[in-house]
Amino acid sequence: MENQATNAIVATQTALNQASALIVHYGFSTLGAIVLLAGGWILASVMSRWAYKGISKIHGIDETLARFFEKAFNYGLLILVFVTVLGQFGVQTTSIVATLGAAGLAIGLALQGTLQNIAAGIMLLALRPFRVGEYIETSAVAGKIIEVGLFATQLRTADGLYLLAPNSTLWNTPIINHSREPNRRQELSVAVGDDADLKLTSNTLLDIVTDDRRVRSNPAARVYSDELTAEKTTLKIEYWVKTGDWAETRHDLVDRMRIALADKGIIIK
Repeated sequence: MENQATNAIVATQTALNQASALIVHYGFSTLGAIVLLAGGWILASVMSRWAYKGISKIHGIDETLARFFEKAFNYGLLILVFVTVLGQFGVQTTSIVATLGAAGLAIGLALQGTLQNIAAGIMLLALRPFRVGEYIETSAVAGKIIEVGLFATQLRTADGLYLLAPNSTLWNTPIINHSREPNRRQELSVAVGDDADLKLTSNTLLDIVTDDRRVRSNPAARVYSDELTAEKTTLKIEYWVKTGDWAETRHDLVDRMRIALADKGIIIK
């Protein structure tokens, strides 16, 4: 009986000693993990803010793109801190990194379309083929840019409709930007009968165009015969205006040309 009691006491003391050692060991590990997490969280926040400020100073970098890189940098640092903390508890970080890589590959394959839009959004924000407020046209969409995001671009069509276009559809197609250049050429066509005085008609049209203050003097406006048939002659009028005046100038000149030609007895075909 005494031996059994002695053995029990010894076993209990051994278990207590081992438990104390484990508590001390993992207590310090836990404390170190908490310190690493807190310090890593603060460091990631500070460094991501520094990264954002540095990227924002680069000419041509969009605010959305700068914020994206800030978040990506922040999350990358947090993942590194998390893996380091697991290493404090003896976890094989190599296997964790491999698992994260495999998971990232699987997620990438599952979200292939979404990642294409993100990649296209980054390129659109970096290269700036269009900006907010500009009017663009592609084979699929046309409208005024409202906002360029990482996943999609918001537009407003000419008739006031809201349009959401995935970025991949805008990146993989030619884009015509109607607003980017400061000046834009306009072309008008006027067809008159074969009995019309072409010199009088051309001078009348040219005077109407050059008298408009919105029309640029350089390059100079010109009027020339573009098509000739037995029944009519088509005159082409070319001139340059500021991009913002393009549509309004066209409408005004068409009205003035019709009135001026009618006053001179020139019949439009």
